[in-house]
Amino acid sequence: MPKKETTFFCQNCGNETGKWLGQCPVCKEWNSFVEERVAKTNTAVRGNTSIGGNVARPTPLSEIPRDNDERLSTGIGELDRVLGGGLVTGSLVLVGGDPGIGKSTLLLQVCQKLTNEVKSVLYISGEESLRQIKIRADRIGQFTDSLQLLCETNLNTIEDIIRKTVPAVVVIDSIQTMYCEETQSAPGSVSQVRESTTLLLRIAKGLGITIFIVGHVTKEGTVAGPRVLEHIVDTVLYFEGDRHAAYRILRGVKNRFGSTNEIGVFEMQEMGLMEVPNPSEYMLSGKPSGASGSVVACLMEGSRPILIEIQALLYQSSFGIPRRQATGADSNRLNLLIAVLEKRLGLQMGSCDAYVNLAGGLKNAEPALDLGIVLAIVSSFKNCPIDDGLVAFGEVGLSGEVRSVSMSMMRVKEAAKLGFTACMLPEVVLKYCEEEAHRTGIRLIGVKSVADAIAVIV
Repeated sequence: MPKKETTFFCQNCGNETGKWLGQCPVCKEWNSFVEERVAKTNTAVRGNTSIGGNVARPTPLSEIPRDNDERLSTGIGELDRVLGGGLVTGSLVLVGGDPGIGKSTLLLQVCQKLTNEVKSVLYISGEESLRQIKIRADRIGQFTDSLQLLCETNLNTIEDIIRKTVPAVVVIDSIQTMYCEETQSAPGSVSQVRESTTLLLRIAKGLGITIFIVGHVTKEGTVAGPRVLEHIVDTVLYFEGDRHAAYRILRGVKNRFGSTNEIGVFEMQEMGLMEVPNPSEYMLSGKPSGASGSVVACLMEGSRPILIEIQALLYQSSFGIPRRQATGADSNRLNLLIAVLEKRLGLQMGSCDAYVNLAGGLKNAEPALDLGIVLAIVSSFKNCPIDDGLVAFGEVGLSGEVRSVSMSMMRVKEAAKLGFTACMLPEVVLKYCEEEAHRTGIRLIGVKSVADAIAVIV
């Protein structure tokens, strides 16, 4: 009989100790240790093979064959963009997000696209019955017999089925419901999640199968279980956005095969998640005309420029300490910009509550939003509307100067494509955008400081 002992795991980083500690010595998180019973067993690796199935011996770099980097398209362009061009054979992809935000729906749509291309897909659910999955599948559309469903939580049984069928793609929904018989702890615990993910990684690399795993998130917005889970997988994708709203944003947090700066925008409809090919037009829908405290700014998400409405509201505070609140933007950055306006322009905002909102629910802390936030604040403070055809971007320094930002020409091009007539930008990047402005007819307004920017709108 294996000897059982009590071990304490940190839920944040996976650190293991023999006794309970109030603070984790590795990640410095308080009250994160949980007690688990672990069985000491001999887990020798059979066959003396490496994780990819080859003989475990040193190999010269010149003898390693180079793959042709062929990727398997999921059939969903926004998802392919976030993945870096498609699925890589043998990769392990973690999809996280709030309950009900659309993780299972998106993966079921991926299964539909792949089975239409005669790719065998195995969908394994540990939370829903086959009838529940069938109801969702009927709402999405038609499926072929290339998709096979399985309700199972024992990973030892799942491994045997995968090795017999060898599908092209496997979906595990969710990792918190799976368990290994060798690990003597409850499903969803730190050790079970870690061992289950390691087993799935070995299956993916050894058989060359792409595996999606769904991960629940905690109230802090991170994947439930140890942070080491994110280090094991190849790609980590997070769904963002309010589950009661129509839009969804898929963001890559980690990607060993591509960039982590790209995002995918989806809209939840009755038939499932639909792609939003033009996020700027979607984010600007419903923008009020002629209202003070509203301005359009341009931010970059990876290689994609997105126009977004910045709203600001200032009014006399009823308390001795004014309130500063930013939704979607950085609250500390808001305090900094208000301090710059008070010091450099002499605007008395110390007795005003200030609220700033990025319309559409997008969260971004790019410094290029500084100029748009400043214009929205002054517009609300002086109650003077800003021209609806104006787009602004630029970083604001502590001296009140407007500094340059990257990819300025792409921002100007996006503004002109959506029909905006003027673009306020840092004067130092004006020369790089003149050719694009001459081609599209958009008027460029170069500013050196916030004083120059305010003089244009007031």
